Amino acid sequence: MVHILMKFLTEYLIFNTKEKREYINITSQVEEIVKKSGIKEGLVLVNPMHITASCYINDDENGLLADFDEFLEKIAPYDVKKYRHHQTGEDNGDSHIKRQLFGREVVVAITNGKLDFGPWEQIFYAEFDGKRSKKVLVKVLGE
Repeated sequence: MVHILMKFLTEYLIFNTKEKREYINITSQVEEIVKKSGIKEGLVLVNPMHITASCYINDDENGLLADFDEFLEKIAPYDVKKYRHHQTGEDNGDSHIKRQLFGREVVVAITNGKLDFGPWEQIFYAEFDGKRSKKVLVKVLGE
């Protein structure tokens, strides 16, 4: 029987966005945390700890980011009169829907101590209800 000791490292990234919606490439920050962990084979979980934000993987290309923003505004436009959620005193119903469309978190394989990406893949933090402090969990697991 082989016993493998699993190592882990938990870190948090903090964001204070200037805009209500922003798309921030956090790949280099996640790579630094993976490097710091010393884990050569495993997984990294990147999870925004807010229900109006998302982490996702895609290409870092300005036209694509603008397309994402335009698409999300068509599907779930910011409108303080549109959403039943606003009857609770909130004004971010659109942000919750945008998060559902983009998903919650990403998990990336670590191979030979590096993020094991396909071509052009990058990790992003998507903020849909910004202008306040937000936190992202980065948890590295492996050996």
